Formats: sequence, structure tokens, C-alpha cells
Amino acid sequence: MGVEFILFLYLSEFDMKRRTFFKLGGSSCFALAANRSLANLPQAKRSVCIIGHTGRGNYGHGLDTVWLRSPKANIIGVADPDRNGLGNAISRLKLPKDRGFNDYRKMLSEMRPDVVAVCPRQPDQHFEMCSEAIKSGVKGIYIEKPFVRTPVEADTLKSLCKTSGVKMAVAHRNRYHPVIHLIKDFLDEGRFGKILEIRGRGKGDHRGGGEDLWVLGTHVLDLMAYFGGPVESCSARCFVKGRLANRNDVVKGNENLGLIIGDEIHARYWHSSGIASYFDSIANDETQNHGFGLNIIGSKGVVRIFCDRDPVAYFQEGNPLSVSPDNRSWKPIATNGIGMAEQNQGIINGVQNHDIPVDDLLTAIELNKAPVCSVNEGAQTVELVHAVFYSHIQDGREVMLPLKDRSNSLESYSSVDIKSR
Repeated sequence: MGVEFILFLYLSEFDMKRRTFFKLGGSSCFALAANRSLANLPQAKRSVCIIGHTGRGNYGHGLDTVWLRSPKANIIGVADPDRNGLGNAISRLKLPKDRGFNDYRKMLSEMRPDVVAVCPRQPDQHFEMCSEAIKSGVKGIYIEKPFVRTPVEADTLKSLCKTSGVKMAVAHRNRYHPVIHLIKDFLDEGRFGKILEIRGRGKGDHRGGGEDLWVLGTHVLDLMAYFGGPVESCSARCFVKGRLANRNDVVKGNENLGLIIGDEIHARYWHSSGIASYFDSIANDETQNHGFGLNIIGSKGVVRIFCDRDPVAYFQEGNPLSVSPDNRSWKPIATNGIGMAEQNQGIINGVQNHDIPVDDLLTAIELNKAPVCSVNEGAQTVELVHAVFYSHIQDGREVMLPLKDRSNSLESYSSVDIKSR
């Protein structure tokens, strides 16, 4: 990413002999420091407005209340077109009644916040909400995933952010997990041997296929690109009830995702690093959601990463392709090493509850740096999702990135009346 930022975290004890820096791509790092004074570098307290939509994605996974816990933020307004939802939000966010708005545009115009939290989970609203926020003069945006619905929407927001200097962060919270960056360090050092492949999966529940790819797969795709590097191409096939999907199988996705296809997806991505990664999702795959995450398969062992779980990762040492007489065990990976008990649970909680991502965004604004999971990373996940659909309608041929078609390619592919899934 070419970014440098420091998250200063409160720790009661700190062993200076252990690793203190976790790479966040390029020159970025987490610094774990015991000195509480470092955690209070001068920083302006930012005004924050919350955009929600009860019944249409609500307020995401706590993207509204996280700002109450930040000593660097002050919530000054909330918008929700649902009357009851707005009343509940005003109470929840401890705001006076006159700080609640039915129209987020009016809120942005009157309140002029420094930061906006775009909370609804349904991505059809995201582009306009972000565009209006940028036009209103905000300095930062924290947005729920999925980011936006098409590459052209992502392109436009990237351009607007670049022109205006707005820092936008996407709520792929796993990207902020210190263990993820410790694993990246170990990979770069060759601790897991030669990386043979990366295999990712969605949850594989009733949403399997196109919906799983969008709603949960973007977490996995984001991490695949982080570990594997920029993606150059994709080849994929989509299926419905065990047969190849055709134009008649295009449907309107739940959660206003736009057009999707398939209840089963198998995709292969080729990274510029020479690593191949794979994403699979099968509806009702009977794995009880245990597949949600990715396996990094190295010649010296396998790293298993579970998205949104604690512990987030495990390591099984040994040649993954050999039949070993030994009973190989899975060892948890903690911030203080492999097979260790987690000593910094407060940090982990801060990631899971969005406190650390929010602090990173505020620090990025202050230091004029890109957030860890910026608009660029968000746009990348949108591109990787659409690459699956684009390859499928090209009979599974390898398609190069960036995609030529910046819209939803399924719109031109389908020649029948689109039905809801």
C-alpha cells in the first residue's frame, strides 16, 4: 500500500524482546507499545454523522455505536428514513432529538461533519451516500461491506477520493487483525516454506454461490489479495443445481446486491507474485460454516484462517502433501506467536468491534495517509467478484484485470425477465 501509520494500543505489560511490528503491506506497521503517553498524540476530535436505514441494511455490524467508544470522535447527527428506526438510533447514540434526520443529504448539509459512517449493509445505497458525503466536504468515510455494486461505481469513488483527499475505509475488519499481519511476516520470511496455493471459501450456507461471494466472500477475497498480491486474471464457472448456469439463471440478489448467478461457484485467480488462489462456494455444503476463510498451503505447513473467529488462525506444521504417521496438531496463532495463548485479547476485541479500524481511519485523516483497508482495497474486492461472473459468461475463459466491462456484465448476458432469487 505504501502507507505508514501507527496504532498505539494500551497494554499493561510489554516484552520488548518479542516482535513489535506487524507489516501491513509495504511500509505500513502496527506498533504495540506500553507507553500510554504515546497513545495520546495530539489529534483533533472529529465530528461524526451516522447514516443508517432501518429495514434496508440497518446499521451494519455496530458501525454506528463504535464511535461512542472513540475518544477522538464526537457523534453530532444520525439519519434514517424509517421513523421508528430513527427514534431508536437517536436514543442509542445518545443524541438530542433535533440531531436526527429523515434525509441524510439534509444532515450532511446542515451538520457538515468531518467523518461519515455509511452503515447500511445493502450496497445499492452506498455509492450515492458516499458521493454526497464527499461533496459535502467530509474528511473521512467508514463504510460497511459489500463496498459498492459495480467496478464503475468503485472507479468513480476512487477518483472522487483522490481529487478531494477524502480517506475512505471499508469495514473488512479481518484486514486489521494483528495476527493476519504476523502471518504475512512469516510468509515473507519463508517460515511456511514455498507457497503452493491459497484456497478460500465462503460460508456455504443457503446463500452459497453468487450471494455468498458478495456478502461474505469479499472478506476472503480481500485477504487473498493481501497475501497473494495484485490479481492479474480470473477464470471461473458458476453452477445451478449441479449444472452449468446459463442466462436464464440470472437473478436479482438478496440485500439489493444487483444481478447474480449460481448457487455454486468455483474461481481461480492468478496473482502477479506467481501464486494461484481459489475461491469456492456451494450452497448448503454441510460444513456448518467452518469453511469461511482461507488456507495458505505452504511446503512446510498449512495456515488456516477463520474469518471473524477467535482465534483467527491456526498452523499445522509439516509437508501438506505427505502422509505422515505423526498425529499433526493444529496450533493457534496469537499476537505473541504460534502455539501461544493470546496475551493481547484487548487488541483482538478492538478489531472485532471496529474500534481499531475506526482509530486507523481517524489517524489516516490526521497524518494524511491511506487507511489500511482503503477505497482501493474495497474497489479490488468488487473487481474480483465481477471477474467471476465475467469469466463465466465467457465460457470460463481467463479474463484479465482490470476488466474491460466496468458495469455488471450479467445485465447484457441475460435475455429474459430477471426474477428475484
